[in-house]
Amino acid sequence: MANLTRQLSDYRLTTAEILYHLPDHPTLLQSFIWQDYDLAPRFPVLHGFLDFWVTKIEGRLHSVQVASQKLITPGELRMIGTELMLH
Repeated sequence: MANLTRQLSDYRLTTAEILYHLPDHPTLLQSFIWQDYDLAPRFPVLHGFLDFWVTKIEGRLHSVQVASQKLITPGELRMIGTELMLH
């Protein structure tokens, strides 16, 4: 129920692919997928996670790619050009 409340408050399902350097082998990159509900376009939850990463985790960040999708949207109505009649 909490997720539905957040979605109604304009939170969106946000996925981030985080590439980071391995601490023991800095020339190698590792991928980490993060997913949570967040507010686009500022993404305060993701920024909080990335701040935590920088201060508490040894792997130095390389890049972050973000995708966000609003899950609750108004219904869509389209005319299909065909009429069917049932008796």
